[in-house]
Amino acid sequence: MERPDLPPLPQLNAFVVLAEELHFGRAAGRLGIAQPPLSQQIRRLEDRVGHALFHRSPAGVTLTPAGRAFLPAARRALTGLTDGLTAARAAGDGRAGRLRVGFAASLALTVLPDLLRTHRDRFPGVHLDLREMTTTPQLTALRGGGIDVGLLREPPPSDPGLSFRTIATEPFVAVLPATHPLTERPVTPLADLADAPFVLLPREAGPGLHDRITALCATAGFTPRVTQEAVEWLTVCALVGTGLGVSLAPAGLRRLRLPGVAFRPLPPPSRRTTVAAAWRTDDENPLVSGLLTTLAHTGGSRP
Repeated sequence: MERPDLPPLPQLNAFVVLAEELHFGRAAGRLGIAQPPLSQQIRRLEDRVGHALFHRSPAGVTLTPAGRAFLPAARRALTGLTDGLTAARAAGDGRAGRLRVGFAASLALTVLPDLLRTHRDRFPGVHLDLREMTTTPQLTALRGGGIDVGLLREPPPSDPGLSFRTIATEPFVAVLPATHPLTERPVTPLADLADAPFVLLPREAGPGLHDRITALCATAGFTPRVTQEAVEWLTVCALVGTGLGVSLAPAGLRRLRLPGVAFRPLPPPSRRTTVAAAWRTDDENPLVSGLLTTLAHTGGSRP
C-alpha cells in the first residue's frame, strides 16, 4: 500500500493555530515566527491538500470548506502525537506499561500484598499482569519470555541467563491434622514426625523447596514417607486436614485458617525458606528495574 504524502508537523501546527486565531499576525506570534514563514507553511500545506484552506481578504481570514473539513483531523493528529510522546517517555522511564509477573501461590499471603500496594503507589501507570505459577513453570516462562519477573521459593543455585535476588525469608512450620496428639504441644520437634505419612508438593513443581524440606527431615534423622502429593499449598493443607498425613510448609500459610488444620512452629534453631525474585539477566526493560526497586523496599524476613 502506497503511503500518502503526509504534511510535516510544523505545517499542521501552523494550520491549527491559524484556524484558531484567524489572523496571520496573532498566529505568527503564538508560533514564535515571523508572518512570512507562516504564510509559506500554509501555502505548502494547501499545495499538498490540493485546495485552499483559508479565504484571505482585507477583512480577515476564514476557513474554506476544505479547511473546515481538515481541521478536526489535524487536531487529532497533533493530540495523538502529543499523547504518544508522553506514553513513550513514561514507558522509557519505567513509569507506564505492562509487566508480567509470575508468583508462587503462597506469596499471596505474605510478600504479594505489600508489593502490590507499594508498587501501585510508586508507579500508578504500570499494570502488573499476575500469573500464579509454581517454581519450575516460572523458570521455564522466564527463559521463554512468557513472564518478565518471577517471585518464587528456593531458587536454583544458578541458571544460565537468569538472575536471582533474595527478597524475603520465612520460617517453616509443621502442618498437622487438628486432632493430632502433637497439637497439644506448643512446638513440634521434627523427629516426632518421622513415622507419619507426609503430604508434599511434587518435586518437579519446585525442586529447591522439595529438597529443602527433605533435607530438614534428614537433619532430624529420617526421610519423609510421602503418601500424597498436591501442586498447590492450599490443597496440601486441606489434605492434611482430612487426616491423610502431615507436612512442613512456609509459616505464612497459617493465615489460611483452614478447618481441621493446625500449624505449629518448629523448635530452634530457626529453619527458614528463601523467597527470591528472578528475571532475565539481559532484560533492559525499565519496568523490571522498577519492580526490583519496589521489592527492595518491601522484602525482608517474614514471621
